[in-house]
Amino acid sequence: GRSPAPAARRRAALHWIAVHTVAIAAALFFVLPFVFVFLTSVMSDDQALSGELWPTEWNWSNYADVFNTPGFLDWWRNSLMYAGLGTLFTVCSSIPVAYALAKFRFRGRRTAMILVISTMMLPPQVIVIPMYLVWAQQLHLSGSLWPLIIPMAFGDAYSIFLLRQFLLTIPREYLESAKVDGSGELGTLLRIVVPMAKPGIAAVALFQFFYCWNDYFGPQIYAAQNPGAWTLSYGLESFKSAHNVNWNLTMAATLLVMAPVIIVFFFAQKAFVEGVTLTGVKG
Repeated sequence: GRSPAPAARRRAALHWIAVHTVAIAAALFFVLPFVFVFLTSVMSDDQALSGELWPTEWNWSNYADVFNTPGFLDWWRNSLMYAGLGTLFTVCSSIPVAYALAKFRFRGRRTAMILVISTMMLPPQVIVIPMYLVWAQQLHLSGSLWPLIIPMAFGDAYSIFLLRQFLLTIPREYLESAKVDGSGELGTLLRIVVPMAKPGIAAVALFQFFYCWNDYFGPQIYAAQNPGAWTLSYGLESFKSAHNVNWNLTMAATLLVMAPVIIVFFFAQKAFVEGVTLTGVKG
């Protein structure tokens, strides 16, 4: 009889075409909006208001015009400070708490974990008024980003929960071996737990950076009255209002706001994969 090899090859070829067609369609679905924003950002003022999709001339000076907008570099610096310090404080403060909840045995551990989870369910809008009164009237820090940055030095419930779940997968034998070698709890945390928890730490840092960079609600509450403390996410709204007919400049500003997030994502993704490879721990 006829060999089944040709039929099998045809099925494999059709399967390959179907899978890659779906993948290409999904990629275009996510990429085309960015392409549209980019093409609009390099158009002239008049062409950006027309229905044309391809720029007749490439106006790279639009990006320089955005950077030269009064206050834009201040918004950029404020966003970097907010996201950078917020991520650093959150990671450094959440790791010890997650380690204690995952590996220590003490009375009230379950209650503490329930309290951490319960704070995750509390909408920030519920506590915004009392928190604002504390930071603005008692500590006189309104008009700055410090009311948003300082609390991150005391841990974040979502980050603690994620790290705790990841640390539970680290075998206790590694910790006991370190203690037998004379390492204390802090030494065990720094020399054993942190290197093995790179994937979880990278994920928490990534989520926290994105949250801080994109945060609009917090800067609106605490920094609205001081333009010198605005972040990019909040200042972009003011920029859009001032250039409501200059869609090319608005799109250029939007790309400049998104660029650091995209760059950090790819670097963090690499760190995440390297952490998984180097850990060598099976759950």
